[in-house]
Formats: sequence, structure tokens, C-alpha cells
Amino acid sequence: MVKGLLSAVVIALAVPAGLQAQGRGGAAPTGPMPPARTIAPKDVTGYFVSVVAEHWHLRMLVPPKGEFAMLPLNAEARKTAMAWDPAKDQAEGNACKSYGAAAIMRVPGRLNLHWADDNTLQMDIDSGTQTRQFHFAPPQGQGAAQPPQWQGYSVAEWDGVPAQELRARKAGSPPDLRGGLRVTTTRMRAGYLRKNGVPYSENATLTEYFDRFTEPNGDDWLVVDSIVRDPQYLTQPYLTSSAFRKIPDRSGWDPTPCRANEAR
Repeated sequence: MVKGLLSAVVIALAVPAGLQAQGRGGAAPTGPMPPARTIAPKDVTGYFVSVVAEHWHLRMLVPPKGEFAMLPLNAEARKTAMAWDPAKDQAEGNACKSYGAAAIMRVPGRLNLHWADDNTLQMDIDSGTQTRQFHFAPPQGQGAAQPPQWQGYSVAEWDGVPAQELRARKAGSPPDLRGGLRVTTTRMRAGYLRKNGVPYSENATLTEYFDRFTEPNGDDWLVVDSIVRDPQYLTQPYLTSSAFRKIPDRSGWDPTPCRANEAR
């Protein structure tokens, strides 16, 4: 009897959990992913304001020409940055070069994250009056033919929660403590990583991780970790982390145009 029970346990342990679930009539959900809005593991929507707690002189002021601290630049990038001419950028209609997707999270300002539709999360930014859109499960190849733009083309996914769990979620389910938002951006127009003309090229790619959490004192935060890869100008990936505190409404919302020679 005992030997039979032990054999049954060994067999049960050897069978993958998914197959056991199928045997009980609980097969893992398959098929297309439900709309991203309905299965979000975290609510990242709302109004947020930048909190600049580090690198203040590089973000709140326009750094002087040649200030390259903490940037993994190659010789070509340094040469290009030393030719920076903000007056020329302004005159040629390129004042938004430092407000592109690869740099905009470092520009002090306010954000409004909201759903444009069930599979498109939109971020409005008052600094430079910019708009980003994060597309969940876009058709294959969508965006590839898009001409480069300041905010590029962004593909989003819920990160940190297995796909089968996301498929099993129901609309209106309370958010999980796990998971966040991962965004990959390509098709960016060449711009500046820093206000003083430090370049990134149209070949650059941007990967971002958005995490929303609440402190014990009740403060809500959105932290964006960014990784810029650029084979033309960078010797290695460039990593930054930017923090935003949630605010109750659009009070203080101040859309400003792109400015080539001002920090905001």
C-alpha cells in the first residue's frame, strides 16, 4: 500500500503542472491576449510631476558645451557635441532635439498617462508639448514604414507576469503587486541625449521599464528606468532612472514649446 502511494507521488511530481491542470479541466488559457487595458497588472495612469533628486545641474540647467560626465560617448559623438549651436537649432526648426523619446523623461515637467484606446496607452508631456503612444500587440511590421519622429514608434507589453496569467485575468480585476510596463521604442528622429548637443542617432533604440508603487506615507511614485543603445554614438548602453510623484489633478499643467537653449 505504502509502495503504491509513493509511486503515485513520484508520478504526480514528474508530470508538469500545466498537464495536471489540463487533466483537471483547468487548461492554461490560450489564444490572443485580451485588451491591454483590461488586464493591466498595475494602474500607471494619472498625472505625475518630475522629482529631480540627482544630477540637478544636468537636468535643471543647460550644461555647458563639452560637459559629458557619465555618458559613454565615442569620438564621433564628442566631435558632434562640440559643434552644438542652439541658435542654429532654433532657427532651423530643430528646437525639439532634446525632447525626443530617448531624453524626454529627463526633462523636468509633468506627465499625464491615460488610455487612448484599449490597446494604446498615451503619455502627454507638458515640457515641449510632446505626446508619446505605447502600442500593445500591434500588427506585425506596424511602425516599420513610419518616418522617424521625435517620439519614435513604441511597442509596449506588461512585464513580469506570465502570459497565461494575463490571459486569465478578467476586466475589472484589481491590479497585482507584481508586474510593470515595458516599452521598446525605435524609429526615432536623431536628437540629443542632453541639452548641450550630445547626440543620439536614428539607429538608436530605447527600452524603458515603468514601475508604479506606493510609499508607506501614501505617496504614489512612477519610476522609469531607461536604456539607450546607439551603435553610432555610444560605446555601451546608457542607463538612467527618473522618478515622478503622482499628483491629484492637472493643477500646474504648463505646456511649453521646445526650447533649444533652455532647460525646460
